[in-house]
Amino acid sequence: MKIAIYPGSFDPITNGHVDILQRALTIFDHVILLLAVNPNKQSSYAVNDRLAMLRAVANTFPSGKVTVDHTNGLTVRYAESKGAIALVRGLRAVPDFEYEHEIYAGNQIINSNIEMVFFMAKNNHEMISSTLIKQLHQSDVDISALVPKVVLPLLKKK
Repeated sequence: MKIAIYPGSFDPITNGHVDILQRALTIFDHVILLLAVNPNKQSSYAVNDRLAMLRAVANTFPSGKVTVDHTNGLTVRYAESKGAIALVRGLRAVPDFEYEHEIYAGNQIINSNIEMVFFMAKNNHEMISSTLIKQLHQSDVDISALVPKVVLPLLKKK
């Protein structure tokens, strides 16, 4: 079975993230949505809230295709522990590429057998970020077209 890890802060998960997940499932048998907790990054939603959002999304896929987990450690080490062959990442613009290129270089030093697979964001998702969604949501703007329907009730709690 080809296993991939799709790591991110998912603060919150967006339709762009879900699009990348759907496309990854055309290549991989199983994808683990991995909440990568970065202690240096200020998150708007608590770990348990983000995990609940990820689980709600995972439950919309056929059983056994998507699971959810979290880590405080290096994602490449997590991938090793799960027997994954790749890390899945989405790219929206040039700054994303530069950031991901740095991560790729570091991961290659740790384990060059785990590939990084990049998906370009589709046009309708390329300018949408979790940060923008949070700003719109805090300003009472309707974000229902930007996040998965199963996540909306969880966002409204905050």
